[in-house]
Amino acid sequence: MANTLHVDVVSAEESIYSGEASFVVLPGEAGELGIYPRHAPLITRIKPGSVRIQPADGGEEELIFVAGGILEVQPHIVTVLADTAIRGRNLDEAKAQEAIKRAEEARAAARDKVEIAAVEAELAMLAAQLAAIRKLRKKK
Repeated sequence: MANTLHVDVVSAEESIYSGEASFVVLPGEAGELGIYPRHAPLITRIKPGSVRIQPADGGEEELIFVAGGILEVQPHIVTVLADTAIRGRNLDEAKAQEAIKRAEEARAAARDKVEIAAVEAELAMLAAQLAAIRKLRKKK
């Protein structure tokens, strides 16, 4: 137990991942965070990007796209409460590119600052999702 973390990644809809890991890498608000067993307690916001989990059994790294959320770290427990979370193998590049095209059209049509900010936040999330898809493809 001393050399592992229990990792839970959950979204509003479902539990995406639950298991033992040797380390986790996440997109923190101030930059990428690497979490190993016995990490100091921490609560922080995470931004859109990839959560990479190295299973304790040495299996293949698990990649999960998150659209932002909250990270809680205890010495042997990591909990990711994601706004949206999608397993890497379920990401679809064509759908992501189509969504980016629609968001760019919406940005062009946006009239006020609030509308523009909402569309730009959506574009940032979609760009991070597309980057996660491409990263996963390179690994195969």
